[in-house]
Amino acid sequence: MQDQERPAAFGPAHAAAYDERYAKLAPMRDALHLLISAVLADLPAEARILCVGVGTGHELIYLARKFPGWRFAAVEPSASMLDVCRRKADECGLASRCVFHEGYLESLPSSEDFDAVTSLLVSQFVLNLEARTDFFRAIARRLRPGGFLVTADLASDTTSGTYQNLLDVWLRLMRETGSPREQIEKLRGTYGRDVALLPLDVMRSLIVSGGFAPPVLFLQTVLIHAWYARRI
Repeated sequence: MQDQERPAAFGPAHAAAYDERYAKLAPMRDALHLLISAVLADLPAEARILCVGVGTGHELIYLARKFPGWRFAAVEPSASMLDVCRRKADECGLASRCVFHEGYLESLPSSEDFDAVTSLLVSQFVLNLEARTDFFRAIARRLRPGGFLVTADLASDTTSGTYQNLLDVWLRLMRETGSPREQIEKLRGTYGRDVALLPLDVMRSLIVSGGFAPPVLFLQTVLIHAWYARRI
């Protein structure tokens, strides 16, 4: 999973420290991966999975270990993060089942349609609503009819009191990463400016407009919400 910075800015130092920095939040990540595996469990034994914004590769490693016949394409704009993902896959003996692409979804070479696409804490960095819908459309074009999108993003109605309460909890949770207090407090201004938190009904509308059936919300961990939807 990505954190609350723009993915393309993830340099070597950030990538090298990323997994250790967020290790204390692993239970949230692991719950998401467990439920993703349940959502996708009935895919073909040799399913093809596209991981968009794969970061250091946690969801890829988890799914590849659980489903030994699946093959993966990993897309990541940060060369440093992708290097970590590639190394981990190689250490786990999974690299032969993976294609690694440094860049964005638009530059991924055409291939056979995928059975599922994961996009975890990625679309929240697309601030323009039309561009965000186009992001989901681009994913739909890579999927076979009926294929699965699994997407997770920070989401909330930022004008509501509930959001303010959840944000307070979220910022306390971010202390677990060891970030300085002043850096954590800056996130109050970052959300809504550099990270597009949207109300849940708006997120559902964007996904549907991107070419999917109405999405199913299957997990919430504080501000992180995860949906799955099938390509129409």
